[in-house]
Amino acid sequence: MISVVRGMRDLHGNELAAWQQAEDVIRATTAAFGYSEYRTPILEFTELFKRGVGTDTDIVGKEMYTFEDRGGDSLTLRPEMTAPIVRAAIENNLVRHSPTTRLWYLGPLFRYERPQKGRYRQFHQFGAECLGSAHPEADAEIILLAMETLAGIGISSFRLEVNTLGSPESRAAYRAELVAYLSSNIDALSADSVRRLDTNPLRILDSKDPADAEVVKGAPRLYDYLDDDSKAHFGAVCGILDSAGIPYTVNHRMVRGLDYYSHTVFEIVTDALGSQNAICGGGRYDPLFAILGGTATPAVGFSIGMERVMLLLEAEHGGWTPAAGPDVFLCCASDAARLPSQLLALRLRRAGLSVVTDLLRRSVKAQVREADKLAAQVMVTLGDDEMERQEVVVKHMASREQRSVPLAALVDEVMKDMKA
Repeated sequence: MISVVRGMRDLHGNELAAWQQAEDVIRATTAAFGYSEYRTPILEFTELFKRGVGTDTDIVGKEMYTFEDRGGDSLTLRPEMTAPIVRAAIENNLVRHSPTTRLWYLGPLFRYERPQKGRYRQFHQFGAECLGSAHPEADAEIILLAMETLAGIGISSFRLEVNTLGSPESRAAYRAELVAYLSSNIDALSADSVRRLDTNPLRILDSKDPADAEVVKGAPRLYDYLDDDSKAHFGAVCGILDSAGIPYTVNHRMVRGLDYYSHTVFEIVTDALGSQNAICGGGRYDPLFAILGGTATPAVGFSIGMERVMLLLEAEHGGWTPAAGPDVFLCCASDAARLPSQLLALRLRRAGLSVVTDLLRRSVKAQVREADKLAAQVMVTLGDDEMERQEVVVKHMASREQRSVPLAALVDEVMKDMKA
């Protein structure tokens, strides 16, 4: 037997139905905020992620699925979506055509990590990007979109944490002070943090290693080194959240994992999933357009891990809501009724109803059991007597009430039962 690839999984049944319901919420909420869907290829040139994500990150250094194609190009299965969206925006002049460009995406990503609950090698993210605005209103809009989507999906056990990294210029002085402090405590740092001391020392601030956490407690605070403009930007973002009644905590140690962030960063976290506590992360990434060869363009966005959302939804509600059954089960009660039954099912489908027919030529009793198992709302029975009278038997499955209905009036009568 050939099994599924390690770190990847199948989706089906009630879990897949929960995914589809969440996707419906995503489409409705993004439309309410004026965001349009954008789809990029699963494969991109490897250089996109080396330049956009950073060669010193774990994503590029350890986790990417990279290969050389037959033409000699180095290609990578996308491990994150912001760099591809920015690449697409530059290549297709999106911001020039629409000065404030609002995009959302939903799709699979790939990272070679140790598989565990809520973290897979093929995983899925929903995200949104607001391109073209440098103002705090854009940061707040992105945060509100993420919060409204999660609430609409039906989960509530999460909290918002925000921070500011300020401008790259205002971080320069802080970086020097932080490196000096961490260097004086280098013997207490983890091996990963010692390595990051020369490449990206800010990432040590949110290290999950207990030894690093003890050192970080005494580190200087980034906010104290920011310029007035950076503080004013962050203050305006928090002001909008306050006015909207959105609770949040300022986490001065949050820096996010990627190199391209500046100003506002945020995470939505939960205590219901153990160590895999982050379900959403985002922030402002103004430098990324220039890093990827485009014109300097302000931008802010987020991504939500769909697998973790599904786990949280299951934990909060004690399972996933069962998939809805068909509107109609069409029972064929005789050999002569087989072809007319299929044509009748097609007529009902064209009227907008979901219809299941029996394809195993089972007895009427077995078909009734199948209709109950599928949770069909209505059963329509067609046999020799019904064909002779040009009618069918319509049975409302919840009440078990049934009646004979002329074929010509079938659609209207079924619709009445659907509303009952």
